[in-house]
Amino acid sequence: MNCSQAPDFILLGLSGEPEKWQLFFSIFLGLFFLGLLGNLLLLIAIGADVHLHTPMYFFLSQLSLVDLCFITTTAPKTLESLWTGGGSISFSGCLTQLYFFAVFVDMDNLLLAVMAFDRYAAICHPLLYPLLMTPCRCEVLASGSWGVAHCVSLFYTLLLSQLYFHTNQGIPHFFCDSKPLLLLSCSDTHLSEVLMMALTGVLGVSAVFCIVSSYGFIFYAVARVPSVEGKRKALATCSSHLCVVFLFYSTAFATYLKTPSTSHSSGDVVAAVMYTLVTPTLNPFIYSLRNKDVKSSLRRILKIEKDQK
Repeated sequence: MNCSQAPDFILLGLSGEPEKWQLFFSIFLGLFFLGLLGNLLLLIAIGADVHLHTPMYFFLSQLSLVDLCFITTTAPKTLESLWTGGGSISFSGCLTQLYFFAVFVDMDNLLLAVMAFDRYAAICHPLLYPLLMTPCRCEVLASGSWGVAHCVSLFYTLLLSQLYFHTNQGIPHFFCDSKPLLLLSCSDTHLSEVLMMALTGVLGVSAVFCIVSSYGFIFYAVARVPSVEGKRKALATCSSHLCVVFLFYSTAFATYLKTPSTSHSSGDVVAAVMYTLVTPTLNPFIYSLRNKDVKSSLRRILKIEKDQK
């Protein structure tokens, strides 16, 4: 087959069977709007309530913003492909989608690590917490995460932009990702695979190490609390974060800590649906359903009076 440095691709989507497109379209559309609504409400609730202007909720608002952008990077094109049955995408459009997708994946990864450190500082050093997590330091941590995410994503995109690809090829995915793109390349991708996998591994393992070590100190500090109620309150602030961590890393690592040259399987697509759409949709509900402050803020915004009886 002919090779080109800027070919057009076809996103094959979730299924090659047209009779399933309507079902997938309905599921994706429902999750997409639910994710938009949940993350927007959480952002509004945190922004409108001065009581929630704390480091923990600042990072949570950053996570909601990332998740909001995350689902709008992949879902609209997927919905278009399922609705029209086409799925064609230009090379520049593919690289643009991949760039922003990588930015938001890395931001989720880095923010979860920063949020774990924030919980460590709050629980293990409560008296020093206002000094450790000042507004300026929180902004630096968030800005640094955005900077690292953009640099890493730019590196991925530049690597892929230098490769040649088979023309008129279908991508066995519902969005442009690095792994299926490398499989379609007619260039030698070994160096690109190694570099991308190494960088992904370093970022992922570093974030996980930060999370695990932070919670190691947290659990040690909680174990020394004499009262059961005190232990419960301390751990209550961590339960939502731990749920989100499990959802994100269990699917992301299953997909990306493998060499891209391995055969693309349906399991990878299911995992991708989980971390690109399901997890960002669930995150605001996981954080709000168990959080009295967020729920009371949402009630005020939605003008729903709490029953005092």
